[in-house]
Amino acid sequence: MLKGKKVLVAGAGGLLGSKLTAALLGEGARVLVADINLSLMNERLLQQGVAENHPDVIRVSLDLNDTASVDNLFASLDDLDGAVNCTYPRNKRYGAKFENVTLADFNENVSLHLGSSFLFMQQCAKYFERSRRPFSLVNISSIYGVVAPKFEVYDDTPMTMPVEYAAIKSALIHLSKYLASYVASSDFRSNCVSPGGIFDHQPERFLAAYKQHTLGKGMLDIKDVVGSVMFLLSDHASYVNGQNIVVDDGFSL
Repeated sequence: MLKGKKVLVAGAGGLLGSKLTAALLGEGARVLVADINLSLMNERLLQQGVAENHPDVIRVSLDLNDTASVDNLFASLDDLDGAVNCTYPRNKRYGAKFENVTLADFNENVSLHLGSSFLFMQQCAKYFERSRRPFSLVNISSIYGVVAPKFEVYDDTPMTMPVEYAAIKSALIHLSKYLASYVASSDFRSNCVSPGGIFDHQPERFLAAYKQHTLGKGMLDIKDVVGSVMFLLSDHASYVNGQNIVVDDGFSL
């Protein structure tokens, strides 16, 4: 359903970005993969069966917190049909419990993640205004951008739900809607996908507690999220605009 389309995947070295790239290629798309860490991106893509010399893959270095890097990339493009931002920038102290988060760290992490997302979205809009090609932007939010955290699932584990994450992901949903309303064109679509928790070898106690709040699946696999992203990129979603698709097996009910 994406045959012939060209899609930019920012953060293609991540769990979602690498899996999404392989899925896009499987649907006949051409993919521009971008990441700040090219060696990790190439390794992750190879794990997904994407060869380094794949004819439908273009690889670029991209730092979404570097304005010149983002500007230069978009200025070089002339045949892009869509973009997905899978990046997750944060500082080394990210993930502290609420009472231990400093104002400096809170501000830095919001700036790194939400600020870079704003820059990416802004450049997507500018690209559309320049090219006037139909364009689909997909942002990755979270169920914790939709509902308050269920802190009980973290009991007796070293984990928590970072306060910065809630602030960023909820803001991303509204920023995506803002952009759709601002551009105000059926040919430019800005949507979000909000996944539930993604399995990444978390502690068993957490996995069991989390599963009790779902309808049976528990933590999602990356592949469970990819389909919604691909739908929003496709012509099947031609008039889906300013929306947030929640994929969480009922966790947010």
